[in-house]
Amino acid sequence: MEEFTGAQILWKALEDEGVDTIFGYPGGAVIDYYHELTNANIKHILVRHEQGAVHAADGYARATGKVGVSIVTSGPGATNTVTGIATAYMDSIPMVVFTGQVPTSLIGNDAFQEVDIVGITRPCTKHNYLVKDINDLEATIKEAFYLAKSGRPGPVLVDIPKDITTGRTAYKNIKDVKMPSYNPNYKPNMKQLQRVVELIKKAEKPVIFGGGGIALSKSAEAFTKFAKLTDIHVTTSLMGLGTFPGTDEKWLGMLGMHGTYRANMAISEADLIIAVGVRFDDRVTGKTDEFAAKATIVHIDIDPTSIHKNVSVDIPIVGDCKLTLEALNSLVETQIEKQAMPSERQEWNQMVEEWKNTTPLSYDQNEEVIKPQYVIEKLFDITNGDAVVSTEVGQNQMWAAQYYHFKNPDNWLTSGGLGTMGYGFPAAIGAQAGRPGELVVDIAGDGSIQMNIQELATAVQYNLPVKIVILNNRFLGMVRQWQGLFYNKNYSGTDMTHAPDFVKLAEAYGAKGFRAVKPSEVEETLRKGIEAEGPVIMEFVVDREENVYPMVPAGAPITKMLLV
Repeated sequence: MEEFTGAQILWKALEDEGVDTIFGYPGGAVIDYYHELTNANIKHILVRHEQGAVHAADGYARATGKVGVSIVTSGPGATNTVTGIATAYMDSIPMVVFTGQVPTSLIGNDAFQEVDIVGITRPCTKHNYLVKDINDLEATIKEAFYLAKSGRPGPVLVDIPKDITTGRTAYKNIKDVKMPSYNPNYKPNMKQLQRVVELIKKAEKPVIFGGGGIALSKSAEAFTKFAKLTDIHVTTSLMGLGTFPGTDEKWLGMLGMHGTYRANMAISEADLIIAVGVRFDDRVTGKTDEFAAKATIVHIDIDPTSIHKNVSVDIPIVGDCKLTLEALNSLVETQIEKQAMPSERQEWNQMVEEWKNTTPLSYDQNEEVIKPQYVIEKLFDITNGDAVVSTEVGQNQMWAAQYYHFKNPDNWLTSGGLGTMGYGFPAAIGAQAGRPGELVVDIAGDGSIQMNIQELATAVQYNLPVKIVILNNRFLGMVRQWQGLFYNKNYSGTDMTHAPDFVKLAEAYGAKGFRAVKPSEVEETLRKGIEAEGPVIMEFVVDREENVYPMVPAGAPITKMLLV
């Protein structure tokens, strides 16, 4: 039987998994993989920092629905992936990260570029492996992909020592993965779903609350259908944006710390909440003992450990969001007529409309200074809401969430759980690689864009025409906002007036750069940047002390919003 090296087995296994793109950075411990890469039918994108590789694989996964893949060397190469792995873990993104390792005979000897990456990443991976036998390599890779994309998705790390890479064995062409100790439950309990239907029939003030699980399970269509069949208003978490049309009349807006007034009030006054694919994160709930205190709560999730974790619920349903929503829709279609809903629903709908009309999202745009919200609204108008949008973290992220009205969850890439500055740009590169020909925009702040600005070289080298919209307020904006509201405007450590000329920086990397300093220049700058070929930086010099509102102070209930 023909034998192959570990390096050859890696590429054969990746091809069998349907991998077409991988993001990486070479080094001594993985040089054999790169030697064999030229014989593989897989595109490799050379990033400029290992963190960029993992974020790019993350963005690729979110934008395409496939498993993202990255490869890095041992030691510092491996440790540089940790932030990206933790980002994917918090947001349940399917990803496999391959790291090189010193030979098995040297593990534990403090060898050159040795680090226990399995131990380091154990808390922030769905699972991880150290391959100690060449005969286990193929099966381990198959398991890693199966784990990454099944059940509640997440990142998996495979650490491969140098001698495993150069060792030889037969390629078994394994087709099926069997893991007796791992059996995620996909099918919901139908008796529990029947209870939900009965609650819907009686509810006078119902709200549907969606999260990132809807996007991950590709159930946005079923989710929207459920809302339409039941005629119930919808809110989502940050991660759930796009799972329900952002322009629909039943859309309440995002929930939580920077959610809309109407969404926060509706959840707080509701008598029934149907939560789908959410984990009741603290940024959503605020003070938990006052969250949805009047409501019966239904919680649908693939991960049983997420249920009752942060908020006690009345009807837990463990199952895949798509299968559960489809089953629920069938029950609703056969058992509920809209005309049979309680008459009090009309009063509830009127109350929600009043909240929507009297306390909408708003800002005051004059003729002199650019408001960041205005840039996002213009971007939405110009793109008709069809762009793939990634964000960095901070004010730019919240304004994007509030003012870009998403239609498709696959078009929304953001670090929700970990809140990783520097995520957006490499994630946009990954999305652009996965969806060539589509418009991909990274909405950034002047602080966060500099975290991984070196990836502009990657975008230029591979002609990935990502458009970067920088909302430049010369501050670390969100921290500055907290300092302004709660720390007597002591702007300690947040002033970023000393910054690069972003237009010249773009040109230095071989990209294009444009700048707007007045409101009248915003639309033209956006159009020029979007229409230009290749990667582009568009810098908008915005109001330095504009705040994100509404805002719920830390520890407060979500009804206690700061509105101005």
